[in-house]
Formats: sequence, C-alpha cells, structure tokens
Amino acid sequence: MSVWHGKSRRKPSGGRYKQFRKKRKYEMGRFPIETRLGPKKVKVIRTKGGNFKVKLVQCDFANVTDREKNQTKKVKIVSVKYNPSNIDYNRRKIITKGTIITTEIGDAIVTSRPGQDGIINAVLLKEGTTSK
Repeated sequence: MSVWHGKSRRKPSGGRYKQFRKKRKYEMGRFPIETRLGPKKVKVIRTKGGNFKVKLVQCDFANVTDREKNQTKKVKIVSVKYNPSNIDYNRRKIITKGTIITTEIGDAIVTSRPGQDGIINAVLLKEGTTSK
C-alpha cells in the first residue's frame, strides 16, 4: 500500500472535480521508515531517474564524532534515551534526527536522518548537556 500525493477529488464547496488522467508513479508517496534498535536491516527503493534511496529499518551501530578529539568512531548503541520529535517515538524508542542515544562511549545526539540517509551519524554530548 502507498500514499497518493495527487490533487484532491473534491472542490472547497464539496463538489467533485472530473478526473482528467490516471494516477502517476511520481505522485506516489511512501509511509515513513521508523528506525529501531536491532541487527542492521536496510530497505533499498528505486526512485525517479534510476537512483536509489537506502532506508534504515534497524541498526545497532552509530558513527559518533567526538568534537574535542576530532575523531569519529563506529560504536554500539546501548539504548535510545530521548526523542524530542514525537512523544510516541520517545515511548517506542524510534531513532530520528535529534534523538539522544546512549552509546558505549557516552550520550550522543543523532545528526543524520536514518530513515532517509540509511546511516546513523551522531555527535558526542558533553557531560551535563543531556536533556531529560
């Protein structure tokens, strides 16, 4: 099943528009991919122009950058601490951009969009800067 992003079939008055063509592939939308913790699982989707989008369904590692040492390491994610984008995502431990995750080397904030980029990049937080 998919989401259709075409024009509405109804006028503001409630009347119906006549259909002037069929649905087009480029008008099709998709449901969001909600990245969770677990062994790495990706979904590859062909897009317009023959390009590909890699969507991250599950992942248990993140690329964490320590700005003080100017180093980036691949570390294991221990848990999802807080997701400010949605209360429901916070409860379900969904990883989106801005989510605070607990890693083996400390708390980090996610800077990438895992459901669209196919990877989890994060920046290490200093002690005392973690919210909630």
